[in-house]
Amino acid sequence: MPPIRAALFDFDGTLADSFDAITASTNHVRATYGLPPLPEDEVRRYVGFGLPHLLRELVPGADPDEAVTRYRQHHRTVMFGGTRLMPGVAETIPELARRGLRLAVCSNKRVEFTRRLVEALGLGAYFAAVLGPEDVSNRPKPDPVMLFEALRRLGVSAEEAVYVGDMAVDVHTARAAGVAVWLVPGGATGQESAAAAGPDRVLGAFTDLLGLLPAPAG
Repeated sequence: MPPIRAALFDFDGTLADSFDAITASTNHVRATYGLPPLPEDEVRRYVGFGLPHLLRELVPGADPDEAVTRYRQHHRTVMFGGTRLMPGVAETIPELARRGLRLAVCSNKRVEFTRRLVEALGLGAYFAAVLGPEDVSNRPKPDPVMLFEALRRLGVSAEEAVYVGDMAVDVHTARAAGVAVWLVPGGATGQESAAAAGPDRVLGAFTDLLGLLPAPAG
């Protein structure tokens, strides 16, 4: 196997805990349709497959486009205050970049929001690419096209990369792209067991990446 030269990352639940903000915006939309608020634990189960999926499941009967618009308008007001880095990310990402690994984010979140949050959380200098469905003809994970685009931008092959996520959808996406996939302890629960989906590794902590990703040779 070629040495790993690049690491691709999911965002929500992997790099950042943004569930306060996601829950607030989801409940804002629900309120506009006369629905009661949901607890964060319930919202977490539907995160990871893109916003249309989230709202389709949690705001039944709503006009899909209208619900998405209402969510995004509200989310701009809460996303910074309701998002923080997951444990171990602040020290791990800069060190991986220092070692010369090429880094990218591949998230089903609206890419405008992901890029602004990556910058606000102090990680912008370390990622060569931050991608979302809008960058690949609105084809969210588990479609592998976002990972293919990240590999192209980073100039590496699938065999030279690893995808780091926290949900079963991340495993399925990486498998479809032919990329190794490692799971870190995350915030999203999903409706399918991530470990049962068959990742190549299940890490005990995000900082375990430092022992698994040495500086690429040459």
